[in-house]
Amino acid sequence: MEKLRENIYRVGTTDWELRHFHGFELSTHRGSTYNSYLIKDEKTVLLDTVWAPLTERYIENLQKLVDVSTIDYLIINHAEPDHSGAIAKVMELAPNATIVVSPKGEESVKRYFHNHQNWKFQVVKTGDKINIGKNELIFVEAPMLHWPDSMFTYLTGENILFSNDAFGQHYATSEIYNDQVDQDELYQEALKYYANILTPFSKLVTKKLDEVVALNLPLEMIAPAHGVIWRENPGQIIEKYYEWASGKTEKRVTIIYSSMWHSTQKMAVAIAQGLEEVGVSYKMFNMGNSDTNDVITEIFKSKGLIAGCSTVNNGVLPSIMPIIEEIKGFKFANKIAATFGSYGWSGESPKVLAKYLEDAKFKIVQDSIKYKYKPTEEDLKECIEFGKQFGEKIKED
Repeated sequence: MEKLRENIYRVGTTDWELRHFHGFELSTHRGSTYNSYLIKDEKTVLLDTVWAPLTERYIENLQKLVDVSTIDYLIINHAEPDHSGAIAKVMELAPNATIVVSPKGEESVKRYFHNHQNWKFQVVKTGDKINIGKNELIFVEAPMLHWPDSMFTYLTGENILFSNDAFGQHYATSEIYNDQVDQDELYQEALKYYANILTPFSKLVTKKLDEVVALNLPLEMIAPAHGVIWRENPGQIIEKYYEWASGKTEKRVTIIYSSMWHSTQKMAVAIAQGLEEVGVSYKMFNMGNSDTNDVITEIFKSKGLIAGCSTVNNGVLPSIMPIIEEIKGFKFANKIAATFGSYGWSGESPKVLAKYLEDAKFKIVQDSIKYKYKPTEEDLKECIEFGKQFGEKIKED
């Protein structure tokens, strides 16, 4: 429990041990928080809840600040289980509370909680307001940031935007504000969050940011549902979202590969040497032992992707497919790519990878290279040249 302002509290829970999120689809090396917020005005308002397994601890914390039965409004900005998991318990303790949701939010809550028949709902749309006493709540629908039901809630008077998943980070800390934590860590986690969750919706992100900015609401805090609260210059994360949503890239390369007997690995190292020789930065990942979400974050930043794999059964190794499947769904913009690989018999892997990347809207800018069994010294020199050629394309405007 942390006091943000007079009668405004963060009442969620911190999960220091969390290492995977969305099932096992998203790595969370630094844990996470489930942020819920309590406003005690003439009306008592609870914004979002927590993941169901943390309900008991959450209710204990909440009861230290308020008689839960007196809650007037339960705002559900987004009904995904990490935010809605404690709804049933809250409504059991506060049966007279009104659940405030977007139109899609009502549908989502009712599908998740089949015992909703006695719950009272109030559906809100962009621009709708609820007077809670000294201040008002203003609602802004934010579909696909990152679910159809998502919305923001703005508290007048205190000038706080409760943004749910937008502007969040999976980042567990003892501090609660952006100016209290390591800035490199914070932005690394904020970027990873955007790259792995919001990238497919970047056009919608830009449109929604324009809409929020056009409302011209004074902004003193942005309070997301995960991670720290943006207190010092909260507009900085809005500016970053504009940048990330624009598809702007850095003149650098991500190299990914899977290798059975190190031949493809040797090629990757030689290609990287070529990039170095023309002054292009890169990061290289063996997909047999790399974290997919960390790699996606690097691909997000990079103008170029070079992918390589050994050929097996006329295709690619299974270890590279998770990242390829992720890439297919992310709708990356303004990126170039090339492929390479080694083989023993048929050698299809570079062609297969190139087709996947073309389908994912990467521009293939040079012919693939492949070598049989173990690359010779002459082959590796060709790999260096391959890297140099790709690097020169990266340096072009």
